[in-house]
Amino acid sequence: MGMGIDGMASGLNTTEIINALIAAEARPQALMKFKVTKDTALVTAMQALNTKFAALTTQATALSKPGGLDKYQVLSSSDAITATISAGAKATSLDLAVNKLALAHTIVSAPMTAWPATPATMTFVKDDGTTTEVTATSNSLDELAYAINQSDAGVSAVKIASGVDTAGVPQFRLQMTAKDTGAANSFTAHQGTAADVAAGTAADLAKAPGAAVLRAGQDAEVTLWAGTPAQQTITSATNTFASLAPGVDITVKKLSADPVTMAVTRDAAAMTATAKELSTAVNIILGSIFTQSAVTPGAGADGNSTVTAGIFMGQSTITAAKAKLFNAVADPIDGKSAATIGINTTKNGDLSFDADAFAAAYAKDPAAVEKTLATIAGRVAEASKSISDPYSGTLSQRVKGQQSVIDDLNSQIVDWDSRLANRRTTLQAVYTNLEVQMSKMQSQQSWLTAQISSFDAAASSKK
Repeated sequence: MGMGIDGMASGLNTTEIINALIAAEARPQALMKFKVTKDTALVTAMQALNTKFAALTTQATALSKPGGLDKYQVLSSSDAITATISAGAKATSLDLAVNKLALAHTIVSAPMTAWPATPATMTFVKDDGTTTEVTATSNSLDELAYAINQSDAGVSAVKIASGVDTAGVPQFRLQMTAKDTGAANSFTAHQGTAADVAAGTAADLAKAPGAAVLRAGQDAEVTLWAGTPAQQTITSATNTFASLAPGVDITVKKLSADPVTMAVTRDAAAMTATAKELSTAVNIILGSIFTQSAVTPGAGADGNSTVTAGIFMGQSTITAAKAKLFNAVADPIDGKSAATIGINTTKNGDLSFDADAFAAAYAKDPAAVEKTLATIAGRVAEASKSISDPYSGTLSQRVKGQQSVIDDLNSQIVDWDSRLANRRTTLQAVYTNLEVQMSKMQSQQSWLTAQISSFDAAASSKK
């Protein structure tokens, strides 16, 4: 801002005059600022809508893929067997008898105060002949248990209190258990080095007086179709039989001589919930567009009626997107309406879901309902992707285009700031010069007035 010059010679309020002139010249900039505010709100709303379309694309695509609507549940006739299902599961029924449970090989040593040799050395030999030598830093059973637990022997060791000997000295046993169940993880434990084992001079710890194999390593075993010509025995190193049938894992809990029926059936409740979730996701978008496109009546400050248009009013891209999404659901499928599976269209241009109608249709013909729902999901996924794709989506492109307009307007607004600042400087210079010139003229006028007065005085004195 320049120096204040208000009324120095002219008596004019030049600051107000300049401000009024700048305000008039700033009118185009004010209009641009208003448009930026309005367009920014539109872009924000479109981005939020585009995010919903993108999420719907992901949801619908997953359902339209092969197996995307595989909704099954598994039931067991006994708590001796439990089962879990995953992708790829199909309706089936199996009868199984549980013959054996998987066990971890366990050995306990004879009572002792400490390991009889220093340092304490043991060698473990697995069923496949693999040997692992373990040496502790002393003959302490605690140190030996720690060394075993830290080794690659695949064995867990713990020191167990075992009373006192005849002299009253505390005794302990070393209990060793395979970290994994199954016959293949059975082992023998020897007192001595691996070389001693190879030479046959290392004592088998489990054969010492007072020692024992508490539990031999064992595979779990089930029999399928027991008592029929197709009877078959299957084993597993653990109590879980992975992929016994496609997408089905079973876990045996206890022995069962009588066959247990494990049945995989379609999950009608899960399928109904899936259809409802898809319909709801579509409806959220349709409702959002409807709400933000509506005209809202109101009253102005003067009491007259007014209307407020929704932010999406007149946005052809969004109107087209809404129509495309709605038609993806509403268009007939093999000549049949989506209403046949409980997905109904309403007069407001959105959807309503009838869970009972869907469940009834699914109970009558699950394959046909799954095909219909998969088709709808595929069309919804295609429509949503064409709208929200980051590169080619119509709404994505509209957002980018509108953002470019905002960026350009902001650049022009910045340019206008410089232009108006220069204009203010020019006006201040003009009015300052005006005041200076008027001041000079006033000085001249005063001088002339004084001269005329002196002439008059001189003339009067001569008379």
